Amino acid sequence: MKLRFLDALERFLLMVWEKIIGAIMRDRQAKKAEPEREADPLIIIPIPKYRTYVAFGLIVLMFVILACRAFYLQYVTTDFLQNQGEQRFARTISIEGTRGEILDRNGVVLASSQPCRSIWADPSFLKDVDPEKMKALARILNMKYTTLMKKIRQSSSPNFTYLARSQDLDTAEAVRQLAIPGIGISPEMRRQYPDGPAMAHIVGYTGWDDRGQEGVELARDRVLSGQRGARRVIRDRHGRIVDDVWAKEALPGQDVSLAIDSRVQFIAYEALKRAIDKTQAKAGAVVVADVNTGEIIALANAPTYDPNDRSTVRFERVRNRVLTDQFEPGSTMKPFAIAKALDMGIVDPLTTIQTAPGKLTIGDRTIGDTHDYGLLTVAEIVSKSSNIGTAKIALEISPQTLYDTYSELGFGKAPHIGFPGATSGRLRPGKSWRPVEQATISYGHGVTVSLMQMVRAYTALARNGDVIDLTLFKRDANEKLQGTQVFKPETARRMRAMMMATVKKGGTASNVNVAGYSVAGKTGTANKVKNGQYTRDVVASFVGIVPATQPRFIVAVMVDEPKKGRYGGLVAAPVFNEVAQGALRTLMVSPDERNVVAGGGLLSKVKARQ
Repeated sequence: MKLRFLDALERFLLMVWEKIIGAIMRDRQAKKAEPEREADPLIIIPIPKYRTYVAFGLIVLMFVILACRAFYLQYVTTDFLQNQGEQRFARTISIEGTRGEILDRNGVVLASSQPCRSIWADPSFLKDVDPEKMKALARILNMKYTTLMKKIRQSSSPNFTYLARSQDLDTAEAVRQLAIPGIGISPEMRRQYPDGPAMAHIVGYTGWDDRGQEGVELARDRVLSGQRGARRVIRDRHGRIVDDVWAKEALPGQDVSLAIDSRVQFIAYEALKRAIDKTQAKAGAVVVADVNTGEIIALANAPTYDPNDRSTVRFERVRNRVLTDQFEPGSTMKPFAIAKALDMGIVDPLTTIQTAPGKLTIGDRTIGDTHDYGLLTVAEIVSKSSNIGTAKIALEISPQTLYDTYSELGFGKAPHIGFPGATSGRLRPGKSWRPVEQATISYGHGVTVSLMQMVRAYTALARNGDVIDLTLFKRDANEKLQGTQVFKPETARRMRAMMMATVKKGGTASNVNVAGYSVAGKTGTANKVKNGQYTRDVVASFVGIVPATQPRFIVAVMVDEPKKGRYGGLVAAPVFNEVAQGALRTLMVSPDERNVVAGGGLLSKVKARQ
């Protein structure tokens, strides 16, 4: 195309040149042929012939310039001109992809997106607006008139500022009815959390940009977020859409299914909240884990916040204490050192160990029990939670061997559950342990853990000696779990049998009673360290396995700084009772106590006699 145009232009210029030369030659010949005449006295200023040629040449040159300009615009700068035209009449409208839903293990919606509206203002249009209309706008937005005007005046942009975000459709319509010039309404999406505070630390929340800020919303933000679409349109000079050029459909985000059972979650949340209020504690946490799958069935924290109300979002409430808070576990740590000694054949459940006189000096430090228990079997050391007995057993194991055991259980490492902010706790390398450190670590002092780490470690006792990773997300039914073997299967069974005595009369958690189900558990009470020194403030805890004979759940409870009550058996164990019983009945786990049969009451007595 361009070559044809150039050839035509060349032929045109040659033709023009030949015409000019021809005219000049003819003029010269005609001048030579004219006869000599006397000068006309009336012609004073004769016009030279060359001026005609100059004028004709200039005209031709202008036509050539115009032709070249047309070629340049038509063929060289076509894309640029088209883009400039489109910028004046065409617009690309972004279309947001709908964020995916968060569901519990049964498909109950825990987080979803709902359409809403944002109210914005163009301050340049609001200089002469009727104050009464602005007061009406302030009332609709539940704002003070002075606050509204201050926000407009102090806008960082002269042409745009948000007045209110995530407003419902009725509010937006009321604003539209005011018809205030410079007040606009834009569509957007708002996340809704039906379970509010009960599920807050699991699902988290999103920011104004619909991106995850905490919890699963943050951990699975890339999966939940949809892909943006676009729509190319032509507008007239009034801004009205008159034609569609092309459109790219927005893709919705994927749904995320959690392992959480919302029914058990609510039970755990309510039980924990009542315990915090009753004991006047600073905070608390509960975790329920499925022994067979490693799935977290419930995870509750107190205090909490409402993800639907951003005014309640504060650091001390948002923090997921199950994962982020480290504490000395106290006696809940004891079963692991004892299990290792059983595994190695150092002791058996009936081995006797002298704990009198209730004090034991190791180097320059003295440790002690709450009572002088005298001579105890290993099983009694577990049920009565003897520090001295546990320390003597632990000191029979090499420091490196004991450290390797703790490391295999997951202490000193952040748990891999696909959740942000999980702490690794603190476990010093075994090669640096002094004898007193080895002794104190065995009963839960000088080491820090998170409640999630403790639950993961207890899977080794609830299963066949193998520890498995926990997850907040629903696992495929056909997925095969690959655990790490820490103890022999027989050792795990023997430890559960000894831990069952903890909840019997004479044990440290004798008030634990889950009707119809056997329980193997361990209490924990540890003084908190502040400014490098132990204080009177404690962390009370209880970790239990139910049913003990056929383990299904691990339930762990932590209560931080209770004012009324001090020990794990008095403060944390009642929460365990309520949560464990609720979880077992909700998920229809069969009772394992011999004298318990379906129907209960008189029927159970008749069956027992038979």
